[in-house]
Amino acid sequence: MQTVKQNAMAVFLAVITFTASAHPHSFISLKTELVTDGTQLSGLKMRWTMDEITSADLLYDAGNAKPGDEIWKKLAAEVMANVLGQHYFTEFWHNGQKVKFLNRPTEYGMSRDGHQAVLTFVLPLAHPQPLAGQTYTFSTFDPTYYVDMSYAEERDVQLPASLQKTCKIAVHTPKPSEETLNFAVSLDKEDAPPEDMELGKQFAQKVTLQCQ
Repeated sequence: MQTVKQNAMAVFLAVITFTASAHPHSFISLKTELVTDGTQLSGLKMRWTMDEITSADLLYDAGNAKPGDEIWKKLAAEVMANVLGQHYFTEFWHNGQKVKFLNRPTEYGMSRDGHQAVLTFVLPLAHPQPLAGQTYTFSTFDPTYYVDMSYAEERDVQLPASLQKTCKIAVHTPKPSEETLNFAVSLDKEDAPPEDMELGKQFAQKVTLQCQ
C-alpha cells in the first residue's frame, strides 16, 4: 500500500492494485459544466467517474452506505485533499496567462454510480473572469499520464443555458507522435516519466471557450 501511495495520483485513487504494464493504468471519464453569473465565469463544476478497477477499493470502503452517509464525506475529503495537492489536475488559460484557482473547492462530494466511484466538485477561479469577447482554454490531466483523464464526447463539456447563444465550446483531442506513444507504452506501473517531459500534457484534451 505504501508503494502505491508514493504516486500522487495513486493517493487520490486510494490503494489501487494495477496489473497493466503500460501507461495509463487507470481511467477517469470527465464531465464539466461552466459556472457563471451570466456575465462572468466563476468556476468549473466537475464530475469525475473512475473506472471499475480504480473504484473498487473506494466502494469497498463505502460498503452499503447510503447517499449522504458520513463515510462518503470522509472519502470525499481524503480524495479531494490529494486533488488539491495537484492543483485540481487542471490548467486554465487566458491570453497566454494561467488563471489562478482558489485553494479550496466551494463544494465537493463522492458517490456511487453502479460499480464506479464518482467525485464531484466545483473548482472556483480565484477571480471571476469576463466572458464577452473573450477566449479561454483549459485542460485536466495527470502530468505523469499514470491516469488517463478525458472527455468521451464534446457534449461532456456544457455551457449554462444563458450562454448557449453567445458562447461556444470545442474539445480538441491531441495526436501525440509515435515516439511519444511508444514511450508511454514502455513505462510500467513503477516508472514515472521525467517531470520536464510533461507526458500527461501531451495526451491532454484542450477545451476552448469562445464568447461573442
